Amino acid sequence: MRIALIQLAYGDAESLPDRVERVAALVRAQAGAELVVLPELWSAGGFSYREWDERSQDIAGPVVTALAAAARDAGVWLHGGSIAEHPDSGEIGVEGKSLWNTSVVFAPDGEVAATYRKIHRFGFAGGEPKLMEAGTDLVLLDLPDGVRAGLSTCYDLRFPELYRAQLDEGATAFVIPAAWPMARVEAWRLLLQARAIEDQCFVFACNTAGTHAGTQMGGHSAVIAPTGEVLAEAGADEQVLTVDVDPATVAQTREAFPVLADRRL
Repeated sequence: MRIALIQLAYGDAESLPDRVERVAALVRAQAGAELVVLPELWSAGGFSYREWDERSQDIAGPVVTALAAAARDAGVWLHGGSIAEHPDSGEIGVEGKSLWNTSVVFAPDGEVAATYRKIHRFGFAGGEPKLMEAGTDLVLLDLPDGVRAGLSTCYDLRFPELYRAQLDEGATAFVIPAAWPMARVEAWRLLLQARAIEDQCFVFACNTAGTHAGTQMGGHSAVIAPTGEVLAEAGADEQVLTVDVDPATVAQTREAFPVLADRRL
């Protein structure tokens, strides 16, 4: 299975239409991959809190429409990172907000195959918790070659119980888009390996590069094997990281080192 992680860099000067056009072209260039992944909130700006409301869109809005067309043209499964979702339906969450950090995954025909609203919001009462509702649902998706992917986003990575719950739902891989800053990039790298090792799953993690809203992003997107081995890792700049993985490695790892059978809790 060929994985392509588009570690996108962007700054404050790039308009949303220009960014969407550029990203769609990058996706189309990955024809031949089976799964393509984009970073978290690349259209709204991961740390551009003041822009989220203005750049928020419905699931049927122009960003998702452009990504659907790109996925169809390339013939790939596309994890579109995430958008600042403001439903046209007028939906209001339990905290009275109408904004979510929502991932959208497209099938090769361009149809929406899954959506995931980020459960754990980063900001310690500011940022996401102040502006966005929390998601509530586990979301898993069956991909080619028997890969069952659990969906999560950025800050979710710090909460291992989420990944245990996905494991119990049959996950063999975790797909994690992020806007993780350079200041904490070593935590990012360590936690990616930890989630792979403890759950004996592949990790496909796509971070953001560049600097926006005064924040330098961490890059270092990575593909991690179920053993914790780093199969490939990007640097700090914009890069497309392409890796071929063998999904059978999950079963082989679990059979050779059956740690999961010893769980007591």
